[in-house]
This record gives sequence, C-alpha cells and structure tokens, in this order.
Amino acid sequence: MTTIKIWKRDRADRLQRTRILDLCQASDVSPYTGKTHQFVYIDAPDWVNMVPLTADNKVVLIRQYRHGSQAVTLEIPGGMVDPGEEPSRAAVRECQEETGYRAETVHSLGRLNPNPAVFSNRLHTFVGCVTPGSAVRHVSETERTEVERVAIDDLRELLLNGVIDHTLVCATLWRFLDEWQRNGQCWSR
Repeated sequence: MTTIKIWKRDRADRLQRTRILDLCQASDVSPYTGKTHQFVYIDAPDWVNMVPLTADNKVVLIRQYRHGSQAVTLEIPGGMVDPGEEPSRAAVRECQEETGYRAETVHSLGRLNPNPAVFSNRLHTFVGCVTPGSAVRHVSETERTEVERVAIDDLRELLLNGVIDHTLVCATLWRFLDEWQRNGQCWSR
C-alpha cells in the first residue's frame, strides 16, 4: 500500500493559449506540509494513435515532416481528439485523413499518459483492419504524408534501430507487437 498522497489543486491559470495546447500554471497544496507550490503544466486535448493493419498483415505507416524535430519521421497515423469526439472515431478519422485507408472497427490497445510530469491529457491507442480508400496520400497547406506498408515482422527492427523514434508511436507499436505475439492477432477480422 502506498503512502503517496494526492495534492490539492488550489488554483489553475492559463498562461498562454495556442491552437493545440495551453500552457498553464497551478497552485497545488502539499498534503504533507500544507504549503502551496507553483507548477507549470501543458493542457492539451487527448490524442489517438492507430495501427492500421491490412488483410495481408502489413502495417500502414506514414512519412511526414515534423516541425518540432525539423525532420521527416516514420509513424502510424494519429492526432488530436476533437471536442465531443469519441477516441475510437478520432482514430478512424485520423487514419483515413492521413493514409486514405478506412477502418470499420478498431480494437483498443489501451490508454497511456504521454508525460504525467507536464501533460494533462491521455493517448488512446488502437489497432484496426483497414481497406484502401480513394486517396493514398494526404496533402494540406500544413501537412503532407506518404504511405508505406511494412510487414509486422519488420516493425521490431525499425523500432530498435531508431527509424521509428516518436515515443508515443513506439509505445503504441510495442503494445501492438506484444498483443500480436501473444495472440497471433489483436482482434477478430
């Protein structure tokens, strides 16, 4: 049994609002001393990641430019959950927008806390059987993706050698690979 106690949030203020996240400052009261301390955190909408799996057991990945790292990355589709949207619907939407592949149903691989020290949101992870749609690449004013299909057996090496290095994508893919290894599949087709 833990002796760690929950701190009481006395006050939270938004320091800066942006399109995708808010920088906030909280005054939290220590349950041990009763003293108030200041903490900075990032308030953001929940995110989703989707492992799109084709009928021939290929994972649909995307290459895209990321402004934070200023590099082209290899990832699974994902993004923010819109207000009022169910995470599973957001995963289906993001998959279709970014890859052109459609998933009728998805299976949850669980929820993760992206970084509990500074983020308030959750990452919802999914896998789903997909079929190709009409588009094979996503192009907008701010985002372009190229689709790559990768065999499940090749994912481990891409993760270990750093070709896939987005932490949230890695966590989702490791969960997928674990379930695939234990069950031979993650859900019924």
